[in-house]
Amino acid sequence: MFTGIVEEVGVVVSMESGRLTVSAAQVLEGTREGDSISVNGACLTVTSLSRGRFSADVVPETLKRTNLGLLRGGERVNLERAMPAGGRFGGHMVQGHVEGTGEVVRFEQDGAGGLVARYRVSPELARYIVPKGFIAVDGASLTVVELRAKEFSVALIPFTRDHTNLGDRAPGDQVNLETDVVARYVERLLQT
Repeated sequence: MFTGIVEEVGVVVSMESGRLTVSAAQVLEGTREGDSISVNGACLTVTSLSRGRFSADVVPETLKRTNLGLLRGGERVNLERAMPAGGRFGGHMVQGHVEGTGEVVRFEQDGAGGLVARYRVSPELARYIVPKGFIAVDGASLTVVELRAKEFSVALIPFTRDHTNLGDRAPGDQVNLETDVVARYVERLLQT
């Protein structure tokens, strides 16, 4: 379980043959092999550690649903360690189970130093997105500002832009999306 509060932006060392290696510092403190780290919102198991970096195996299902297969050396990725029992819960319930990707449409100035980011999303994911609800974009917990048929928007305050990779994105880039798990459970309960 994660909170969507990005702890650190790491740098991809390599992504080869389903093995992702990332350089980092803060998220490695106290981390051991077998621990979970959210990379751009995808929960990955640390399979090896070395000085200033960790590696994780990325299975075909994860590659199919996320943007991790598009990563190249030098790219910045959002990182968060799993939330410890009794830890602060500053974001929302993020499982690290990315449901799919969205596409950056555009960024607009909000008049207060921040940006409004617009993302295109599939109808399959849009059904779980509600205005003022939560969504994780590349693992960052954000509040939905507006929802249209195939697009949603979020506000990126300067702190979020400076402490995540979301400000690095450009129109056409793919981002990982995880909707609020409560909506998915409600739908499932209503179906049975």
